[in-house]
Amino acid sequence: MPLRHGVVKAHNSPGSNPGSPPRTRILVVGGGYVGMYTALRLQRKLKSDEAEIVVVTPDPYMTYQPFLPEAAAGSISPRHVVVPLRRVLVGCKIVIGEARSIDHAKRIATVATLATEEEGAGPIEMPYDELVLAPGSVSRTLPIPGLADLGIGFKTVEEAIGLRNHVIEQMDIASATRDPALRDAALTFVFVGGGYAGVEALGELEDMARYAARYYHNIKAEDMKWILVEASGRILPEVGEEMGQYAIRELRRRNIDVRLETRLDSCADRVAVLDDGSRFPNRTLVWTAGVKPHPVLAASDLPLNERGRLACTAELRIDGAEHAWAAGDAAAVPDLTADEKGKECAPNAQHAVRQAKVLAENIVASLRGEPLKNYEHSYVGSVASLGLHKGVAHVYGRKLKGYPAWLMHRAYHLSRVPTFNRKARVLAEWTLSGLFKREIVSLGSLEHPRAEFELAAGGHPPKTP
Repeated sequence: MPLRHGVVKAHNSPGSNPGSPPRTRILVVGGGYVGMYTALRLQRKLKSDEAEIVVVTPDPYMTYQPFLPEAAAGSISPRHVVVPLRRVLVGCKIVIGEARSIDHAKRIATVATLATEEEGAGPIEMPYDELVLAPGSVSRTLPIPGLADLGIGFKTVEEAIGLRNHVIEQMDIASATRDPALRDAALTFVFVGGGYAGVEALGELEDMARYAARYYHNIKAEDMKWILVEASGRILPEVGEEMGQYAIRELRRRNIDVRLETRLDSCADRVAVLDDGSRFPNRTLVWTAGVKPHPVLAASDLPLNERGRLACTAELRIDGAEHAWAAGDAAAVPDLTADEKGKECAPNAQHAVRQAKVLAENIVASLRGEPLKNYEHSYVGSVASLGLHKGVAHVYGRKLKGYPAWLMHRAYHLSRVPTFNRKARVLAEWTLSGLFKREIVSLGSLEHPRAEFELAAGGHPPKTP
């Protein structure tokens, strides 16, 4: 296999023919949408003696994030929201760790693994020939008093399930307490951020809690306060203004307090203080107010744009850096289908999955000396769930709301779930959930599995948040 000029050649694997050409080492940083789909296509396109594909990821699974709200509501089991990388990427080497820095001039990534942490050793250096940088994004937080101590994120399956347990536990506290102030705080749920994550999480959890309230002898659905705080003048901008306004009306019809053009000033001492002067004592504050580039981008010598994302070409190369590629949340990829010059592709799953396919094919073409393709995809629209049987959609110019939009939301995301096995499991769970009642059990003890043993051994169990 011909290699492009200037490639740092990887060593042959043990037992290989010393006279054979060295394999190209492709390092994929990140195991999310782009990382998994790129590695999957690379292992299909490249023979084992052509390339060694190494995937560095903090978790041994890929999380299908659009299903996190349904997992939080109990409509899907947590294990069906994730895809085990070792099962899917059988032709790749999976390294559980986190890239701390990248020196592309030397083609070396510095990685901290679980083993290095246990050993007390420093991060290891991993050389590569081709780099795919797809670490995704992290929550964008602000220096708001109390946020770091009390805020709950909604980007991982652990956070989604933890939030579900937390909401049910607050209902248990409210049902058992005789303190009216504590009861009111326990039944107040504040969500900050009116994008997909915030609105869908709020819609699904409010739906679940309203259903659960019928099984409490002293809690009614109207006893709970659900508040959505959004700094701009609209929510769900991806579905268009008309559908966004419908979503607001639907949420308010369910007695959800939607506060537009409002910011959170403080949440210290478990009191959410808004810039309009409102104060809400609460025990649940969910922060979904945007994301920012992963810190490893700033810890590299690769070119970034003004927003801290990797400056990329339409071929998904990192601009000005040979043998370096990127896509997804971390990459600023020009949108060739947009009328507006200089517009970038939106950082969402719709682009990420398609970019990964083009990225992998371009890496293969680059290694084999073939021409590269530009990434080009017209945005087809967006769908969002507002709870069971409720949703909004703006797809191919058509606007849907209510049950049809919710059905489209499920159908679209089911088609995008990786592997037939996962699709079948999710579909089976949806079918069963339609035949039986919702589960309203909190398994918060899973977050502290040693609590009972510590108490038996004379220790102190962790306190309920």
